[in-house]
Amino acid sequence: MAIGRNNWLFAGSLRAGKRAAAIMSLIHSARMNGHEPHAYLRDVLERLPTRPANRIEELLLHRWTAPTTNP
Repeated sequence: MAIGRNNWLFAGSLRAGKRAAAIMSLIHSARMNGHEPHAYLRDVLERLPTRPANRIEELLLHRWTAPTTNP
């Protein structure tokens, strides 16, 4: 995080810096909830476009469950 802090000074703009902070918060929150961040983001971004609006809350970090894979 300390190295990143210096690198984020050069994110390009204030808006880009805020986006980077949001992504880092999401990744850290996934870890805190016991999820692998890449798996969470991949699954959510794949399911989000077809998810009905009344079922979006299932994709929140504290409710998300990893999809099961069949061997």
